[in-house]
Amino acid sequence: MKFDGRVAIVTGAGGGLGREHALALASRGARVVVNDLGGARDGSGGSATAAEAVVAEITAAGGEAMPSAASVTDFAAVQAMIAEAMERWGRVDILVNNAGVLRDRTFAKMELDDFRFVVDVHLMGAVNCTKAVWDIMRERNYGRIVMTTSSSGLYGNFGQSNYGAAKMALVGLMQTLSIEGAKHDIRVNCLAPTAHTRMTEDLGARLPLEMLEPSLVTPGLLHLVSEAAPNRCILAAGAGGFERAYVTLTQGVRIVGEDAPEQVAARFEEISDRAGEIVPEMGAAQGFIELSKAQKALGEG
Repeated sequence: MKFDGRVAIVTGAGGGLGREHALALASRGARVVVNDLGGARDGSGGSATAAEAVVAEITAAGGEAMPSAASVTDFAAVQAMIAEAMERWGRVDILVNNAGVLRDRTFAKMELDDFRFVVDVHLMGAVNCTKAVWDIMRERNYGRIVMTTSSSGLYGNFGQSNYGAAKMALVGLMQTLSIEGAKHDIRVNCLAPTAHTRMTEDLGARLPLEMLEPSLVTPGLLHLVSEAAPNRCILAAGAGGFERAYVTLTQGVRIVGEDAPEQVAARFEEISDRAGEIVPEMGAAQGFIELSKAQKALGEG
């Protein structure tokens, strides 16, 4: 799997997963924009040192890279980063939205500012970066974009309502962009990693850290940004394991009438039956399925 001639942007690449992604892409021929604000885990502070250190690693190994300390929450700064990459290399082929922060608290104790900030970094940061490269990729009829989601968003996690909401929102963003970008060969996917990084250091006592190296996640990322990448995939990865997550829809039942609420309650197990469940190609499929039930019922009546 080679990336010769490709230009990749990796956000949050000053350490952890982002650093591994950037190093791996560069080692396989990509020219890499190493973006990292250089702030603390909660998003405070900032320094270009982290990004510059990774660029130094790449260049020392014979690769080509440029640092960026732009905040992904600042659209003007993101646009300037993309403009610099375009001026230097003339293209952008790959975007890895990896930047993130944590401000964990139970919902009862969480300040709304902490909720907004986490959503702003994870969701709007990915939106800003994606918007800045979208037309470039459309014009070239090629693009590979990865959103970094999380099991905390897919399945929930105590004390992470802000983080979980932002991470699941990225799945929704991916679902639509993968449809809109398909005709331009822009493939958009999600990566749900499990790895020991600065973001998970508080869980250290409960995790076999030696098995959770970030480098064990990166092979999945490389596939998601390769020429042979899938489209509209949620790939989970960690400790060398790779799985796919799906948002599915059961076949369900049709219920109408004055006692419909009671019937929904009485037949909830039938509604929840996963036999024959599907992965809809787009959101309208839900309406089509429901209408087909109604039309069938009317025809039988």
